[in-house]
Amino acid sequence: MTETRMDGKETMNEDRQNRIASWEAVQQGFRGTGYIADRVIATTVYLAWHLGKPILVEGPAGVGKTELAKTAAAFLDLPLIRLQCYEGLDEAKALYEWKYGKQLLYTQLLKDKLDEIVSRDNGFASAIDKLHKYDDIFFSRHFLEPRPLLKALEHPDGAVLLIDEIDKADEEFEAFLLEILSEYQVSIPEIGTVSAASRPFVFLTSNNTRELSEALKRRCLHLFIPFPDAALERRIVRSRVPDLPEKLEKQLVSFIQEIRGLDLKKAPSISETIDWARVVVLLHAERLTTEVVRDTLHVFLKYQDDVHTVEERMPQLAPLLLRNDAG
Repeated sequence: MTETRMDGKETMNEDRQNRIASWEAVQQGFRGTGYIADRVIATTVYLAWHLGKPILVEGPAGVGKTELAKTAAAFLDLPLIRLQCYEGLDEAKALYEWKYGKQLLYTQLLKDKLDEIVSRDNGFASAIDKLHKYDDIFFSRHFLEPRPLLKALEHPDGAVLLIDEIDKADEEFEAFLLEILSEYQVSIPEIGTVSAASRPFVFLTSNNTRELSEALKRRCLHLFIPFPDAALERRIVRSRVPDLPEKLEKQLVSFIQEIRGLDLKKAPSISETIDWARVVVLLHAERLTTEVVRDTLHVFLKYQDDVHTVEERMPQLAPLLLRNDAG
């Protein structure tokens, strides 16, 4: 039975190596899951996998950083384990914590058996030795609750570990990650060092809200994902909203590309472009008019000030719609 499991695991690992044999294979495989990866993205994923390096993915919100990790998990047929970072995140939420309720129950059971464990026939030293044996059990794996980082290290077949928005976590937590990202192991004082059963494929994302440490960056391959150019964005929209007519697709993407150049609180993300495309299809619009745009601005603009900014610029933006409609 054990040999069968090992053969199956080796076959799966070999299959993954074949899937990620080149950057072209990565690009083609990602396309099959609906993620349009350019050569830089595909090459970075290929290199990180074979070098055993984490990928630090930076870029504006909504360009597909988190989706990249999800796609890699689907492409490699690995579970996705996600750690969402936030200010104040600590080891207890990221790595492990003790099952205090179970420990309390154990304490009660131990209390009930105390007279039996420490009998009058035993000396004081012997009684202490007996109690110490139970203390070792108290802080054992039976009472350990693994959190995302430990789950990723202990997953027998490997996993994709997504450490999302690392820039929101404190610098202390960032420093804590260094051992995991370099050695794929972690030290737990009560148990010892836990090494990865199978090396996880790690993605860290950042929206650049703060500068990350040089130590963290040294341990990762760096990938910056900008907003796509018009040609790439049209390919992305086409893959996600195939019902959108080609002329509408060109109008919609050109308009989004233009307003990203305005002074907005939040420029429309790729996911918001896709949402807008789906809305236009639902409205059965044959072309983008200023009326359609005004009625749907809230789909891809998330601040009322940004809506006002675009509304004020509509006289200048309208010719763009007409030009693309004619094209």
